[in-house]
Amino acid sequence: MSPVVLAQHVTKWYGPRRAVADVSFAIERGEIVGLLGPNGSGKSTIFRMLTGYLVPTSGRIEVAGHDVVADSLAVRRAISYVPEDAPLYDHMRVGEFLHFMASIKGLRGATARRAVDAAAERLDLTRVMKLPTSKLSRGFRQRVSIAQALLGDPKVLVLDEPTSGLDPHQVIAVRDLVQSLAGRHTVLLASHILPEIEKIASRVMILLDGALLSADALKETVKGLTLRLSAAGTPDVVRSVVTSIAGVRGLVIDAESGAGSMRYLVEAERRPSLAADIVAALVAAGVAVSELTECRPDLERFFF
Repeated sequence: MSPVVLAQHVTKWYGPRRAVADVSFAIERGEIVGLLGPNGSGKSTIFRMLTGYLVPTSGRIEVAGHDVVADSLAVRRAISYVPEDAPLYDHMRVGEFLHFMASIKGLRGATARRAVDAAAERLDLTRVMKLPTSKLSRGFRQRVSIAQALLGDPKVLVLDEPTSGLDPHQVIAVRDLVQSLAGRHTVLLASHILPEIEKIASRVMILLDGALLSADALKETVKGLTLRLSAAGTPDVVRSVVTSIAGVRGLVIDAESGAGSMRYLVEAERRPSLAADIVAALVAAGVAVSELTECRPDLERFFF
């Protein structure tokens, strides 16, 4: 099966500044993919090229089998986009806005009403349908923007910072909504909140200065093993003993843990007897071990 989103050697220049540098990736149908990177890394530029707002300087992008430049109308029928700033028509009421967006997407009559009602219920908008969008809080504006994106049942949904400005309850609701879309829709989202990306995405791509550093950061975080070790020996002895064990890649001091003990992070290859080998070697060297536990994959540490 062909990927639903395909980018091949995509570059984008803004005058003398290169915003995206030779980026290639493929996204399969039904995936939830996070795009992670600091401000200015090129995330929004990639989203705008995917959705037809910008044209690549070079390279090729396909969405649902359609070229974003040569067949942009077909691409726009297959994709919905929620920018970070949730732009709405402030003179319209919420219900009017959603019906207007449904008509733009080709929905008419009872079909449009059912689609609007379903989106409003899903995003908990029923009680604000008669309010002007200008009177809505930041959280409700974000929900209205996501609701309009779901109209027309798009194959691909692009969300730029979807939880920005939301309270904790709304963040959980949006997270649950995005996860519920997996399989039926393909979802791309950008976020600065790394724990949210970890909870929502099945795959994370990392951008820096317009270049794609990793197409699957979550997979890379679990290639190796990170152990948290608390031991009472001197750091030089602990380091010498632990790093001499087969499969250990390195050891760094994490923090003091009290009573003359130090806490370390051990990076190593995965193998069944590794933890037992570390404890046995330290005990043989006269070092007391009070903790040796596996750390769960840490996307934030990998990212930085």
